[in-house]
Amino acid sequence: MTVTATELLNGRTARPVPLTRMGFGGAPLGNLYRKVSDEDAQAALQAAFDLGIRFFDTAPQYGLGRSEQRFGQAIARFGREEIQLSTKIGRLLLDCAPHQVTPEAFVDVPQKRIVFDYTYDGVMRSYDASRDRLGVSCADILLVHDVCAFSQGSQEASDAKIRELFDGGGYKALVELREAGEISAIGAGVNEWQVCERLLGLGDFDGFLLAGRYTLLEQDALDSFLPLCEKRDVGIILGGPYNSGILATGAVSGAKYNYADAPEDILARVRQIEAVCSAHDTPLIAAALQFVLGHPCVKTVVPGAVNAAEVQANAALLERQIPAALWSDLCSEGLIRSDAPLPGETAYAA
Repeated sequence: MTVTATELLNGRTARPVPLTRMGFGGAPLGNLYRKVSDEDAQAALQAAFDLGIRFFDTAPQYGLGRSEQRFGQAIARFGREEIQLSTKIGRLLLDCAPHQVTPEAFVDVPQKRIVFDYTYDGVMRSYDASRDRLGVSCADILLVHDVCAFSQGSQEASDAKIRELFDGGGYKALVELREAGEISAIGAGVNEWQVCERLLGLGDFDGFLLAGRYTLLEQDALDSFLPLCEKRDVGIILGGPYNSGILATGAVSGAKYNYADAPEDILARVRQIEAVCSAHDTPLIAAALQFVLGHPCVKTVVPGAVNAAEVQANAALLERQIPAALWSDLCSEGLIRSDAPLPGETAYAA
C-alpha cells in the first residue's frame, strides 16, 4: 500500500476529487492539547508534500483559525493547483474580549470566540473567512462540521443543528457553491456514522470525514451506513484511525479511547489484537492504519502529525508489508467482523 496511490472521492461529481491514500489532518497544527511551534508545523506540512501526500484537511475550529493560517503558508509554497484541500463550516470565529475566548481543546489560540452557525449566511461567512486565512480562492471539499450528538452534547442539540442546516439555508448554500463550481464536493466532518446516514436521507452529499467510527475496534458502520455509501457512491475520508490513541499506543496505562481513559473491556480487547499483531511481527499501529483502507468506500486516511518525523513515521506504517494471515487470524478469533473488507494482498506487493 502506497501513500501516493490515488482514489476518487466519488465518481458522480462534475469535478471528481482525487485523494491520495494518506492525507494530512490539520487538527494538531491548531495546537490541539499542546503548543506546536510554527517551525514544526511547517516542517510537518512540507514533509507530507515531499512524501507525495496531496490531500490536506483543516477547519476553522482547529486553533481558532491557526491551522488554516499555517496551511495557507504551506500552500503558498506548494502551489494551490498541486493539492486537494478541504475545510469546514459551522463555526464562525468572532473577535472578543480575553475572557470570552473559546479554545475548546486547543491552546495558545487567537483572541476569538466560536459561534455555531449552520444557516445560509453562516456558511458563506465561514467559507469566505476560511479562504482568507488559507490564502486561496476556493476549497475542493467543504464539510459541515460537528452536527453530531458527540460534538453538540446531546441528540436534541444535534437535531436542532441539522434543522438549522436545512431550514436555515446552510445546505442550500453548499449546493449553490458546488453548482457554481466554487467547490467540487460537499459533505460532513463528524464523529458518528449515524448522523452521516441521516444526512444521506436529507440531501445529496458526496462524502464524509468520519472520525474514529470505523477502526480495528469499531465496525458497526458495516450494518447499514457503509453499504449505503457503496450504493450511493459516497466516499469516506477516515479520521481517527487510532480511536484517539489506544490503537497507536497499545493497552498501556492511561491509554485513551474516544478522548477519555480507555475502559477495561477496551483495554482487554486491544491486548488480544496486540497479541495477534505480535505473532505476525506487525506493530498494532500499522495494522490499525491499514485496516481502514480495506473498505472500498474509505478513500483516504488522515492521521495527524505535529512534526516531520511523525509524518514520515505515518507514511512508513502505511507502506509496511503486512501478512494476509494477520487479517484472517483477527477474523477467526472474532476480533474483527467477518464481513469487514480486508486490505488485499496485492496492496502489499514489494
